[in-house]
Amino acid sequence: MAKAKKAEAAEWMYELIRKPHVTEKATMGSEHAQLTFRVPVEATKPKIKEAVEVLFGVKVKAVNTLIQKGKNKRFRGVKGRRSDFKKAVITLEPGQTIDTETGI
Repeated sequence: MAKAKKAEAAEWMYELIRKPHVTEKATMGSEHAQLTFRVPVEATKPKIKEAVEVLFGVKVKAVNTLIQKGKNKRFRGVKGRRSDFKKAVITLEPGQTIDTETGI
């Protein structure tokens, strides 16, 4: 029964994988079959793994997460703070690829 449940993409999966986090460092990870996504702060590693496997149809080897703290910024003398966000670094099994340019 778990297999039938996993095959369908649920709405929460689309909300979990918000967008690819494209930076120079994240791009260097693509040489090692790694992708970086922004996810909600309350997202867990098993949920992230399940969502990526179902939405993109690939096998995930590992999921590493980190919370990026927001920076203090100033604009025209007004102090502000960027919000914290969570990044998930997904390592794929050998031979698996995801094209993040096309979207879901």
